[in-house]
Amino acid sequence: MELADRYGIPHSQLMGAGGGRWTALDRAKALAYTAFVRQVCDGCGTRPQEWDEQAGGDRFAYIAATHRCPGCELIAAEQEQVPDGADGRGVRIGLTPRTE
Repeated sequence: MELADRYGIPHSQLMGAGGGRWTALDRAKALAYTAFVRQVCDGCGTRPQEWDEQAGGDRFAYIAATHRCPGCELIAAEQEQVPDGADGRGVRIGLTPRTE
């Protein structure tokens, strides 16, 4: 469903069936997928139900793991150079592939 959602096509078309028209089942899948995605925390990527024991989850479902990303490290270092106040408003740091 993630790929069908990304391309804005019916799930049945992605799977090689149908003529690209949205069926009732395609719409139901798209709505269910949208509802699922909206529950995912943008900070950690989990859903409340995964932690809720009454919903079949487990309070200890995950453990924290440290990961260092060199790209994020570079962005953070550059972000430190952005001035505070008006001069720094709207400044965003991104990565661009190096060309030689």
